[in-house]
Amino acid sequence: QVQLVESGGGLVQAGGSLRLSCAASGRTFSNYGVGWFRQAPGKEREFVADISWSGGNTYYADSVKGRFTISRDNAKNTVYLQMNSLKPEDTAVYYCAAQEYGSSWYEGVHEYKYWGQGTQVTVSS
Repeated sequence: QVQLVESGGGLVQAGGSLRLSCAASGRTFSNYGVGWFRQAPGKEREFVADISWSGGNTYYADSVKGRFTISRDNAKNTVYLQMNSLKPEDTAVYYCAAQEYGSSWYEGVHEYKYWGQGTQVTVSS
């Protein structure tokens, strides 16, 4: 079992930045690939980015490529999502999730076994 807790969300103006954190506890976190997803009101949960167990491989949705950066510190059992040049359309609840494959490039919600409770990100125009 892996427990995930997101933090770092908040209200920011368009063009601003936020850094989300996903802190893990439980089983060996460094064995898991980790993804960030987001869900806006009335919309389906969508993939944002993921990172392999080692941090050596990352993958991004086209909508955030060049603006968001995913990273991890396995010594701290934490994955980060640095979000720059934020836009109002980035407004959503952001979730981190862990999958047992370990590698990167997993976009499907169903591919992730463990989920956090989410953190709200609101970008004002």
